[in-house]
Amino acid sequence: MLWLYRLLFLPVVLLSAPYYGWRMRRRGGYGAHFSQRFGATPPLPPKPPGVKRVWLQAVSVGEMLAIAPLLEAWRRDPSVQVYLTTTTSTGYAVAAERYLAKGAVAALGYFPLDFWPCSARAWRAIDPDLVVLTEGERWPEHLHQARRRGVPAVAINARLSDRSFRRMRRLGPLARLLTRGLSRVLAASAGDAERFAAFGVPPERILVIGNLKLDVALPEVPADEAARFRRELGLGDARILLGASTWPGEEAALLAAWRALNDRSWKLLIVPRHAERRGEVEAVLAAEAAARGLRCHFRSRGAAPGEVDVAVADTTGELARLLALGDTVFVGKTLPPHTEGQTPVEAAARGKAVVFGPGTANFRIIARELEECGAARRVADAAGLVEAVQTLAADADARAAAGSAGLRWHAGNRGAAERTRAALEEILRGRK
Repeated sequence: MLWLYRLLFLPVVLLSAPYYGWRMRRRGGYGAHFSQRFGATPPLPPKPPGVKRVWLQAVSVGEMLAIAPLLEAWRRDPSVQVYLTTTTSTGYAVAAERYLAKGAVAALGYFPLDFWPCSARAWRAIDPDLVVLTEGERWPEHLHQARRRGVPAVAINARLSDRSFRRMRRLGPLARLLTRGLSRVLAASAGDAERFAAFGVPPERILVIGNLKLDVALPEVPADEAARFRRELGLGDARILLGASTWPGEEAALLAAWRALNDRSWKLLIVPRHAERRGEVEAVLAAEAAARGLRCHFRSRGAAPGEVDVAVADTTGELARLLALGDTVFVGKTLPPHTEGQTPVEAAARGKAVVFGPGTANFRIIARELEECGAARRVADAAGLVEAVQTLAADADARAAAGSAGLRWHAGNRGAAERTRAALEEILRGRK
């Protein structure tokens, strides 16, 4: 099966190159270090005797934030050296600022193409003692290189979304290439554990750990910093409807919900999932501005000259702080036609009243638990979002109750980071 994967890989990459090339150019930041996609690596310090090198792959910003507790623990351990890779330019920027600049990792690079020559080249240069893949990262060639060299390969915060599960079932026997070679699966939930077992991972290799993202330490936002954010965004002292990690179509839905409030004591703050969509978001707001005199400001253009109705935080890495400003938070990628959902964890952990649509496949268990404990409301569509926003805007007690429920839920579900660290420590020290 591996040989079939190797034969098909290059034609598939060539066929998909125009699309991914366009997307990379649109998002920007991919020109630097491009050779690392083909197996080149940044300069790595020598591996001292007795030191174990961990190759940790985290695909993008969310995963980068989730691994912070692991990196902090390893930073304090002189017997562990971490080489961190990522796939996206936004993930690279966050890792460079949070980890590389602070000495939490020995080096930072981009994950190589999962093509035999590229992967083998990177493996020879890195020579890891343990490879760790976050969430949905499962690469057949990468896992084969680990197995061939006798290096443990561990999937942490391992999840199989509904979409991934359906796709893997369609692959038939080929799907096992995505799990074969995993020494251990540290599953985010019991449901995920069952799905990995269905694709051939022996049950004794699967351990239900919990979701790492529940342990993300949110940065403190003191009152003076919150006030500064409000001034720079032009939001004044108003209550805020915040759209977190929004996708196409959701900005218009949020604008309709905000407009339906008919109450200028509320303002709208939109944080798109991809900052490069600013032109698309601006087009949505421009139509409203022309019709009703809407005042807008984009954070990437500096401080707002005065108060506005709608602010757009078209920046990277600020959502965790900006959530502190929200009174009601809508979680993006959840309204039709989107089905997968962005994480609602940070909004709940901030003690905010949370609203999301029906599409929460990536966080189906978390979303269900938040609904059941009263921390979140699920709506069916854009019309339902309007109704939920109106209801919450009119009831401060309901917002407070939802926020308190979210804080209790978050406090009661932490601990995955320490369990993951302990499991990885056992595997790392157990290798001869």
